Amino acid sequence: MERVINTIRNKYLIAGVAFVVWMCFFDRYDFATQFSFQKEKTKLEVEKAYYTTEIENIENSIKDVQYNPSEIQRIAREKYKMKKDHEDVYIVTEVEPTDK
Repeated sequence: MERVINTIRNKYLIAGVAFVVWMCFFDRYDFATQFSFQKEKTKLEVEKAYYTTEIENIENSIKDVQYNPSEIQRIAREKYKMKKDHEDVYIVTEVEPTDK
């Protein structure tokens, strides 16, 4: 019994326990903060991967437009509704049904 009391009264043990409690719960970078940082890091890594693939797709589109005349023609027809002479263009749009 006296050995347990002496261990509890040990100033190094008290200081060590106090340090661990302080670092785990009260410090600026405690467990909750570290968890939120990891969550934010994961989210940013996913966004980085998405934007990297988008950049690659856009660069490929730019290369296609620069060197492929049929691609230029396709974009002009689809986006800008351009047409050749003596050609009819029909634009089909979908109408959403209204619920009554």
